[in-house]
Amino acid sequence: MSIETKHFADLSRRAENSGRTVFSDFLGLSSLSELKSLRLSPEPHFWGGFMGAERVIAAFGDCECEDFPICLISVKPINQKFADELSHRDFLGSVISLGIKRDVIGDIIVNGNCGYIFCAENIADYITENLKEVKHTAVKAEKCEGLPDFAVPEPETAEYIISSRRLDVASAAVFGLSRKSAGELFAKEKVYVNGRLKNASYNVSDGDSVTVRGFGKFVFVKEKRKTKKDRIVAEINVYR
Repeated sequence: MSIETKHFADLSRRAENSGRTVFSDFLGLSSLSELKSLRLSPEPHFWGGFMGAERVIAAFGDCECEDFPICLISVKPINQKFADELSHRDFLGSVISLGIKRDVIGDIIVNGNCGYIFCAENIADYITENLKEVKHTAVKAEKCEGLPDFAVPEPETAEYIISSRRLDVASAAVFGLSRKSAGELFAKEKVYVNGRLKNASYNVSDGDSVTVRGFGKFVFVKEKRKTKKDRIVAEINVYR
């Protein structure tokens, strides 16, 4: 049993013994997959601050979304005229440089050169008080109530023709990879479905959310029809 597995079991046990909800830190895909594989009872709830969040907190015990100790911080250039072009890496690097651990930071949504950072509630004030610069751009960080509609990631919806519902086939089609390149991603354990690590032969179902680390995410919406050669025409939402 790994140290992380023991930690999850301990959180579950603490919640059961105390009758109170116990929260984890933010979990990345590999940690989330390990937790889900334990099949704990009762099963924990997951939330990352918005629908479709990749990094989430696990709640052991009864909990609503609004109960999760998550805060959202907007980070905007003070003077847009002189602002750099800022990326996800720039925002994350600036936060980490404050001495903050990655496990208290959730998803970071970038819209233009503004960033929206989901973080643990108990670290929010420290970030707003100390985050003054991203890259070479002076910024203002402040708490906000929710992710603005314009900043919510929108998918590209398209039809893909695939030979089967195999995960490697679908992933290769969506991201323009050869079967060999797609196979290497599975060998490196970079492909997750609904937060669980999966192998290449897994058959995707309608509604499955697939994350391929380093490439993006897609949702297999549905099978629309078959071609004359019995290939599948699939409707897929792609988040890059």
